[in-house]
Amino acid sequence: MASTNDLKNGLVLNLDKELWSVVEFQHVKPGKGPAFVRTTLKHVLSGKVVDKTFNAGTKVETATVDKRTMQYLYQDGDDYVFMDLDTYDQIHVPGVTVGDNANYLLAEAEATVALHEGVPLYIELPTSVFVEVTYTEPGLQGDRSTGGTKPATIETGATVQVPLFITTGEKIKVDTRDGRYLGRS
Repeated sequence: MASTNDLKNGLVLNLDKELWSVVEFQHVKPGKGPAFVRTTLKHVLSGKVVDKTFNAGTKVETATVDKRTMQYLYQDGDDYVFMDLDTYDQIHVPGVTVGDNANYLLAEAEATVALHEGVPLYIELPTSVFVEVTYTEPGLQGDRSTGGTKPATIETGATVQVPLFITTGEKIKVDTRDGRYLGRS
């Protein structure tokens, strides 16, 4: 249990048996009436964002979320298998939990896995990764870096928009948050 006065960004609360992460909070002391805390909360599993107001000093239940650096090993059916780098324990993370991060998940890549009571909540990848282009249409004479973009399939099977001069076999840097092309390696 913690007081609303102890809230900070990133803290995970257990409200009505659901996990909510504090995105933003503000202590408000109006001229009249008691002080209160205005928060923006994000549902850990669904990503839904809500605004909630608490009276100052109210007790709220906190949840322990254990974030560990793990290495992605392989895919087993719909599950993704990660290995804890400290204990070498392997855990299976459901594909639903991995979500769109699967588009940029390479074998032996490191990721942060958030666990609550042994249940994987979500994974965080580095903000950018280097991947190889496995297929893209060949560029034409006169293609320039400012000309436009074309689709390219990367080694994970995802499709990324790349400049016209990129060819099959090149390594490119991709932003894992939105799939943007960031440059060549």
